Amino acid sequence: MKLITAIIRPFKLDDVRGALTEVGVSGITVTEVKGFGRQKGHTELYRGAEYVVDFLPKLKIECAVPEPLLERALEALQNAAGTGKVGDGKIFVTPIEQAIRIRTGELGADAL
Repeated sequence: MKLITAIIRPFKLDDVRGALTEVGVSGITVTEVKGFGRQKGHTELYRGAEYVVDFLPKLKIECAVPEPLLERALEALQNAAGTGKVGDGKIFVTPIEQAIRIRTGELGADAL
């Protein structure tokens, strides 16, 4: 099993959710986050004063997937989240040692 963590633009959430559901991902967790990478923030005007926005709003999506589904899920996520511009985000993949469904006690891939 692998944990996919993706940082994406907020307006791409519906596209990403649909794409992951289509390939068989059964659930995702979404968190509102702020951060910056190569974008380095930007300048905005508020009541006539200019100020720098260092941290940009993003969404962090996490989903656990069984190994056979990993490549299709990554491809779907990348295609759905991408715009081709700086700031599209990142995808991280980490191993999961164990998963347990609290309600039933199911273990491993059965818990997903």
